[in-house]
Amino acid sequence: MKCVISVLGKDQSGIVAAVANVLADCKANIDDISQTLLGDLFSMTMLVTLSEADADFNSVQEKLAAVGERLGLQITLQRQDVFDYMYQV
Repeated sequence: MKCVISVLGKDQSGIVAAVANVLADCKANIDDISQTLLGDLFSMTMLVTLSEADADFNSVQEKLAAVGERLGLQITLQRQDVFDYMYQV
């Protein structure tokens, strides 16, 4: 399943590593990644592939939420088909 992860918050060391570690633990593949800094505001968007056999959507979402809480970040996980539908022009 293709998913979109959005990360937003105050820039700090270890954000990419923390998110990537969760994804590695869930055996997810990072297909694409984009990040930018706006002053001290960090923004990252990732396209990932999750295998339901290795980690279901809800468990990945909970693990990412825990990282977000620990680092003071807003992290959202959406299925790509839902994301695409929401942002169709």
